[in-house]
Amino acid sequence: MTGDFALWVFLSRTPLLWLTVTLTAYVVADRVSAATGRHPLANPVLHAIWMVGLVLIVTRTPYPVYFEGAQFVHFLLGPATVALAIPLYEHRKTVTRVLVPMAAALAVGSTVALVTGIGTAKLLGVPDSILIALAPKSVTASVAMGITSALGGDPTLTAVLVILTGILGAIMVTPLLDRLGIKDYRARGFAAGLAAHGIGTARAFQVSEVAGTFAGIAMGLNAFLTAVLVPLALLLLR
Repeated sequence: MTGDFALWVFLSRTPLLWLTVTLTAYVVADRVSAATGRHPLANPVLHAIWMVGLVLIVTRTPYPVYFEGAQFVHFLLGPATVALAIPLYEHRKTVTRVLVPMAAALAVGSTVALVTGIGTAKLLGVPDSILIALAPKSVTASVAMGITSALGGDPTLTAVLVILTGILGAIMVTPLLDRLGIKDYRARGFAAGLAAHGIGTARAFQVSEVAGTFAGIAMGLNAFLTAVLVPLALLLLR
């Protein structure tokens, strides 16, 4: 037992351990998702989170220690986002044919996401500090945290809200759009990327490359537009 404990102490201080835990949890969750036919409730991000969280609780590992290893995955978020340009280039002819409808959908979707979130929170009496963290919830995490930080909010809280928004959006998007009878993968993907940023985009790619391409476009454009709209919306509320 003493030897096992000493081995654990050594491994727990090694950043590679937590990178391995993170990747293993996601691989297991993704296998389960594939086995269920990519059922929305078997979202791999959702289940990887609770599995990693359970390991941290059982081992009593502080988050900063875990993040020493997980930061390698965090770093790859940038290159992964840039890589979305590849399917965009491959489907460039399809994209250019629907630029006007995309612009209209972007303006409406981004505004609705912002107004409903801020408006509902304001009606419930949510403090301004939390309101700032909530406002960019539909934008990819790195951009949302930057917006919140610039406005004097809590970026950590924003990260949590962004992840929750992405997971809920990825779970709901397929059954909701099926129920609404929307079959065009361009529209489905754009809606997923606009409302549920990177996690929604990953879900869209699981369904169709065309859907994933349009989700990536929506995610990028929404990040830009929200960065402009959030300060204006909060200024009007004040």
